Amino acid sequence: MINYTNVKAVIFDLDGVLVDTAVYHYQAWRRLADSLGYSFSVEDNEQLKGVSRVGSLELILKWAGLEKSEQEKEQLLAQKNQWYLSLIEQLHPGHLLPGSLDLLQRLKTKGMRIALGSASKNALGILQKTEILNYFDALIDGNVVQASKPDPEVFLKGAEALGIEPAHCLVLEDAQAGIDAAKAARMQVVGIGSAENLKRADDVVGDLTALVDKF
Repeated sequence: MINYTNVKAVIFDLDGVLVDTAVYHYQAWRRLADSLGYSFSVEDNEQLKGVSRVGSLELILKWAGLEKSEQEKEQLLAQKNQWYLSLIEQLHPGHLLPGSLDLLQRLKTKGMRIALGSASKNALGILQKTEILNYFDALIDGNVVQASKPDPEVFLKGAEALGIEPAHCLVLEDAQAGIDAAKAARMQVVGIGSAENLKRADDVVGDLTALVDKF
């Protein structure tokens, strides 16, 4: 069980927690995989949750049995990101997942420190388009971390940026790699989704609505 009275900061993952851009990532990765002659499945996409852009490409190339030069990989990553960015142009506040805005508002009124801890390199644009950027005291994304989840770097940097000890940080995550990263950082973590898919989480809820009254 989580001791919410001990929480001084909350670190949010982005995709699947605050806003669902996963479908756009899936569409862009599938289009890229198709161009490589590989049939990219929903199950494949599940394995990319919480993994960096570079790490995701490496997995797809591995599944497809392909080897590419570093220059070719850069070109493929740029192409995937171009397709993804064109898809998320349509994002607006109405795309926020249930409870997202209510929880951010509650945390702010309670004086909680708030950070984003995401592998996304497009996090800033997504937060701007959904009009929630002003709620965050720190933004730790794929542009400032080297290691992908389940490495705890993103969450440890979030705690450092907020000036809060890891033991007083609560992570909100929808991917197993993120749960593992939070535990490695010695933080409490709430899984967003299904308990059977989120092992080791201290608690699991369907969406952020369930957490609003905890603070």
